[in-house]
Amino acid sequence: MSIFKELKAYTREFTRHWLQYLMLFLSLNLINQFIVIPLFRYVTTFVLQASAIPFVSYQNVVTIITTHTLVFVILIIELLLLLVVIYAQFAYLLHGVRAIYSENFTFKGSFKETWANVKKIRFGSLLLLGLYFLLVVPFADIVFRTPLLAKIQIPEFILDYMTRTPILLTILIVFYAVVLLFGIRLIFTLPLMVFGQKKTRTAMKKSWQLTKNAKWWAIILRLIIIGIFVSAILAIFYLAVYGLQLGWDLLPGKYPVLVLAIINLSLIQIGSELVFIWASVISLLIIFAPLKITPINEATEKMPAGKILKTFTAVVFGLIVVTSVVTNILYLVGVNSHAPVVISHRGVDDKNGVQNTLESLRKTAKEKPDYVEIDLHETRDKQFIVVHDDNLQKLTGVNKTPSELTLKQLTKLTAKEDGHEAKLVSFDNYLKEAQRLNQKLLIEIKTTPQDSKTMLERFNQKYGQTIIKNKYQVQSLDYRVIEGLHEINPRLFVLYIQPYNFTYPRSVADGYSMEYSTLNSDFIWQAHLQDHPVYAWTINDEKLMMKMMYEQVDGLITDKVSLAKKTIKQFQDDYSYANRILNYIIVARMPNDLEA
Repeated sequence: MSIFKELKAYTREFTRHWLQYLMLFLSLNLINQFIVIPLFRYVTTFVLQASAIPFVSYQNVVTIITTHTLVFVILIIELLLLLVVIYAQFAYLLHGVRAIYSENFTFKGSFKETWANVKKIRFGSLLLLGLYFLLVVPFADIVFRTPLLAKIQIPEFILDYMTRTPILLTILIVFYAVVLLFGIRLIFTLPLMVFGQKKTRTAMKKSWQLTKNAKWWAIILRLIIIGIFVSAILAIFYLAVYGLQLGWDLLPGKYPVLVLAIINLSLIQIGSELVFIWASVISLLIIFAPLKITPINEATEKMPAGKILKTFTAVVFGLIVVTSVVTNILYLVGVNSHAPVVISHRGVDDKNGVQNTLESLRKTAKEKPDYVEIDLHETRDKQFIVVHDDNLQKLTGVNKTPSELTLKQLTKLTAKEDGHEAKLVSFDNYLKEAQRLNQKLLIEIKTTPQDSKTMLERFNQKYGQTIIKNKYQVQSLDYRVIEGLHEINPRLFVLYIQPYNFTYPRSVADGYSMEYSTLNSDFIWQAHLQDHPVYAWTINDEKLMMKMMYEQVDGLITDKVSLAKKTIKQFQDDYSYANRILNYIIVARMPNDLEA
């Protein structure tokens, strides 16, 4: 059978039982959104709060292991339980698709079979299972992307760091190539575990055998074709709805057009979900075929939907429609499009100078960002220098740390970047120039093991009143700085920088600054309930800027101030419903998207 005839046969199967497939996938999404993800977040947050641990990162993991051993054990248990939950969800999905294809699907039956799989998991196999999920997560987008798996990703700032030098870039490419190879070769592992009742190690070996001699190519080719079809279908569908709204926007009257816009936006959400579920079902059936789990050409009659299934469908669909309509109204009338503050990352705008220098400050201030973000290090003579890196080699060619040189020695060094050069500057001089320019600052305090014990006290004593008077803000990646400044001077506005997000915002910080790739609307909503702002870093792409505005972040930390201001103005000033729908298509359908 040719590939296209095979896909046509699978599509016929999907259309016969589309309601059952829809409920299978939606039920899993609802479980994730309203039970699994909140439960794990609340448990993690509660455990950390109960132990007075505000965060978990490389800065305090050793301390947690040595002084909070019970907390460490609980977090490890939670991680193992998360692996079990991920396995259970895939098992539920596989059993459900197979049962629907075989005309005998019931929720009770799928849950029962899933539980049978979960009971056979042994502690020794969890490590292998964890390794397997790390390998197959890159393929989850192709087959099925759950909101839970969407949380498992490498933060963008790490990927950005890995692409800065040829050596690191090579390492990153080799890493992804190896992951890709193993992910393809182990693609049958989960179905073999779920349907064949095989142990993890045995299923991996069997999958490796089934994909030898490039036998995997036939499956990957089909998945690629499915991806192309999905992209084409959605592009045509989105363009049609957008064009329709363009015509409707010309109609007289505001409210009738708004109603039509709500209908169109809801159609986009529902249509997109159906297309993605169709693609997921087809992808799973493609993976099933070599294992002979379900015959491709088996003739079946249409399976009637039971009373329970119909009731469940009506309730879920009603909830989705109501939620969708409410959120769409809020979005279309502009409630969600509040303007975030624009923060110049390291004081530059589109490579207009050397970061953290007076020359770039003067140029960037002309663009009128709300804040200029700078970085401070303590010097050997207990002063403060405006510089980002722990080592001066990259910018100045001097293989020293700021703590090894005095302020006088540091300010004699010339930094070079992006075709510009300028002297390093003391914080005192930078502060004076910022006041002269009437430019607000977001001051990041960098810390190292060499810092003096009285650094924060001296910082507050020397600069605290000036910072408060000019309404500047302070931030740090080191939570000890947050706690210390909060205790020394509660009037200072201090944000905690988080490179990743897996708990709810609970700390003494006045706000949060988070790397955008793990930031989500749930965290932002929780922070806003506490009246705490959330800034996203580092946002240099127009689509990402719109996405962050859609998710209601309070600030954009960016290297492109002019682009950010222009994007915000366009996003707020354009009241065309058609263009708001277009913004939604661009923003909400991006990777790491909002769950509508």
